[in-house]
Amino acid sequence: MQPSSMQSWFMAIRPRTLPAAIGPLLIGNMLAIGLEQFSLLIAFTSMLCAVLLQISVNLANDYFDFKNGIDTEERIGPVRVTQSGIISPSSVRNAMIGCLITSLLVGSLLIAHGGWPIAILAVASILGALCYSGGPYPLASHGLGEIAAFVFFGLVAVVGSYYLQAGATTMTAWLLGCAIGFFNAAIMLVNNTRDISTDSKAGKNTLAVRIGEAQAKVLYQSFVYLPFGIIIAGFLLGSLDGLPVLLSGASLIIARNLSREFHANSGEALNPILGQTAKLTMVFSLLFSIGLYFSLS
Repeated sequence: MQPSSMQSWFMAIRPRTLPAAIGPLLIGNMLAIGLEQFSLLIAFTSMLCAVLLQISVNLANDYFDFKNGIDTEERIGPVRVTQSGIISPSSVRNAMIGCLITSLLVGSLLIAHGGWPIAILAVASILGALCYSGGPYPLASHGLGEIAAFVFFGLVAVVGSYYLQAGATTMTAWLLGCAIGFFNAAIMLVNNTRDISTDSKAGKNTLAVRIGEAQAKVLYQSFVYLPFGIIIAGFLLGSLDGLPVLLSGASLIIARNLSREFHANSGEALNPILGQTAKLTMVFSLLFSIGLYFSLS
C-alpha cells in the first residue's frame, strides 16, 4: 500500500536520526545553564537549527545517492523515498533546499547573537550538509562520513552551542564534543557497514568499504566505548563533575549491548542498531544533562 504524503515525508526526514542532532545541543546548552547570560531563546533556536540541518543532510543523502546511482533496487536499508519513487527527485531536492534556507534564516538569530565565529560555523555546516553526499567530492563516498559526523555533530554542535551562551569555550565543552562526536560517528558507521555490498558496487568508498566489515565492527566498539573513557578522563582531570559522569556512565550498559549486537549481525539485520545507536546518543546526553543540572543546584 502506498504511504500517505505525510508518511512519505516522515520517512524522508528519518526521525530515528534526529537524536543525533538534539543530544549535542542539549549538552552544550546545559553546560551554560548556570551562566547569568544564559538564554532559553538561544538554546531552543540552536536546537531547531541543528534539527533542520540534520533533516537537510538526510534529504540530500536521499536525493544525491539516487542521482549518483548509489541507491538501487538492491538496497537493503530502510526505504529511500527518491529511489523507491514515493516522492519525486525534484520534490526531495526542493525540500532539501527549503530546509537549508530555513536553517539559515533561523540561524541568523544565532549569528546576530554570536558574531563572526558563529557565521563561519553556519557556512561550514551548510556546506557540510551539501557536500556529505553531493558536490564534486562527496565526503561519504571518500571515507570521510564518520569524520564529518564527529566534527559537525560533535565538536561544532557542543562547543558551538556553548560558545553561543558563554561567548567562550572551555575544556569541558571540547571533551564532551569529542564524546558525542564519537557516538554520532558510530551511527554513520552502522549505516555504512550495512551498505558495504551495495556501496562497493556503486563505487561509494565509505570508510566501511575501505576497511572491511570485520574492522568496521572493531571500530564501532571503539566509537561507542571511547566517550566513557573521555568523561572518566575529564573527571580525573577535574574538568567534569562526578554526578553527570556517574549518571551518563549508566548508558554504558546500552553501549555494551549494542556492541554485541553489531558484532553478531550483518546487512539488513543492522537496521535496528542504527536507530538504537542514535538513542544511545540521546540517553547519554539526557543523563549527563540531568547530572549537570543537579550538580549546579
